[in-house]
Amino acid sequence: MTQQSEQQKFAVLIDGDNAQASLLPQILAEVSKLGLITVKRIYGDWTTTNMNSWKEYLHKYAIQPIQQFRYTIGKNATDSAMIIDAMDLLHSNYVDGFCIVASDSDYTRLATRIREEGFFVVGVGEKKTPEAFTNACNQFIYCENLAVSMEQKKKTKKKRKKEEKPDALNPVPLLLQGFEMAAKEDEWVHLASMGKALRQLDPAFDSRTFGFQKLQSLIKTYPEIFTLKLDDSKTPPVTYIARTT
Repeated sequence: MTQQSEQQKFAVLIDGDNAQASLLPQILAEVSKLGLITVKRIYGDWTTTNMNSWKEYLHKYAIQPIQQFRYTIGKNATDSAMIIDAMDLLHSNYVDGFCIVASDSDYTRLATRIREEGFFVVGVGEKKTPEAFTNACNQFIYCENLAVSMEQKKKTKKKRKKEEKPDALNPVPLLLQGFEMAAKEDEWVHLASMGKALRQLDPAFDSRTFGFQKLQSLIKTYPEIFTLKLDDSKTPPVTYIARTT
């Protein structure tokens, strides 16, 4: 009970109109790494056929469906319902953070407002999500990264060579910025501190985008730039990173 009470409590709010039902287990697993999920709601017009894909997941994962009728053709009222509920939760003291599952820029101001109150915001959406929304979150997870299976990741990791990566997929500039931000004047930096710095620089940074499950695995592919060392005298062991000299 004590451990549960110390965990941050999260509300997961899903825009069912522009989210993928099959990724729900992975989404919940990602948020569970950050804290305890206490609120799970999905919004949409359940009288329409496009919400059918969600129905099999409702009971299995104890998701509360919120009905939102489309009062005007061509207008999406789901975002309004989600925003109202999020603001109610924000002032209820029931949660410490939010997960907004959507790829819509309409949620940019909501994410910004929640962060202004000191709450943690994680967004989940497709790579087409506008930067305004991704940057408004503390952390943003691309659906495409969740959709890739472990076997596909392994195959991608074997086939991909650093020299074959186009500039758009080259993580080195951001890794260097993250290291400098975390290092300040220290030679060796806690790898976790560098990870936090990378998320501050780019909320959508994710080592899985480059085919690696963990940040440490990604950094190991650049031994000419970074050096890693493990301090196993601590429990659990701690990994440090420095620039290769």
